[in-house]
Amino acid sequence: MDHTTPSAPDPHVAHLTDYALSYLHSAALRTAASIGVADHLADGPRGAGELAALTGASEGHLRRILRLLATRDVFREDDKGAFHLTPLAERLRSDTPSSLREAVLMATDDSFTRPAARLEDTVRTGRSVFDEIYGAPFFEYLSRDPGAGEAFDRGMASVSSGEDDGVAAAYAFPAKGTVVDVGGGRGGLLRRALVRNPGLTGVLYDRDAVLRGHSLDVPELAGRWEVRPGDFFTSVPAGADVYLLKRILHDWPDEDCVRILRTCRAGMTADSRLLAVDAVIPQDNAPHPGKILDVLMMTTLNGQERGEEEFRRLFAEAGLRLVRVVPTGTAVSIVEAAVAA
Repeated sequence: MDHTTPSAPDPHVAHLTDYALSYLHSAALRTAASIGVADHLADGPRGAGELAALTGASEGHLRRILRLLATRDVFREDDKGAFHLTPLAERLRSDTPSSLREAVLMATDDSFTRPAARLEDTVRTGRSVFDEIYGAPFFEYLSRDPGAGEAFDRGMASVSSGEDDGVAAAYAFPAKGTVVDVGGGRGGLLRRALVRNPGLTGVLYDRDAVLRGHSLDVPELAGRWEVRPGDFFTSVPAGADVYLLKRILHDWPDEDCVRILRTCRAGMTADSRLLAVDAVIPQDNAPHPGKILDVLMMTTLNGQERGEEEFRRLFAEAGLRLVRVVPTGTAVSIVEAAVAA
């Protein structure tokens, strides 16, 4: 008779297996967001059968993905089989100001997941395989495919909406003057900066196709803004007091960042300030949202997130000096730069 004591289960097996299969959590999240499950729970819990009828899904399959999402606190299943909204699931609703549905759809789109599946190739070669898969670099691909470009713009606006007020509140803008939001998308950050600082005027500077969807035309900002199309690799509006670059530099490798910064430097006066709003990666092993975004930038854009010293070096090459790093209470910080002496 074998009296050997059974060995304890190895927790590392379950942990690594779950980690390896985490792409299925992402796929389930995208599915729930895409078919609008959270919208159908706004008035109260519903069973999988009712949700399936409302969303045009298979009842059994839908229940199984919601059951999986409930293990991560996205939805909750009660003992009667009804699914409830949780605080995370609330953010998947499409009809709330704090919705992250478009951000989820953007982050789980094929344009991000297919290059990520070939991360090994990127790590071996030092370059994204995006253009190999799609026939063009990321931003050129978006310009060729209006649907993809619109989905990206909606997703970025969704991400930014949760950061913009924190960024605008964290920095002491001048009482009067002009702010240029370089590559500012739909203008969410510029809008919050102008609302908080009524003595400022603003210029939203981006591609013409993006500017058509801007959010500045509201009564409280009447007469205080303009939109101006252009290319930040060639020029920016000159003479502004503050230049914003929110989530721009992380899209590009160092040499392109220096080109963008030199273009901004050419438009700055001796008293202008440049605010690079990006994740600033700490030198430790702790989790940080910028660390996963850094790998996303690697796979899709040949870009990267940076630490303080990396920003300092970029600024120096462009004739700027790093003044300070200002935390914002969000995933991004403000890296302030001035014209170098």
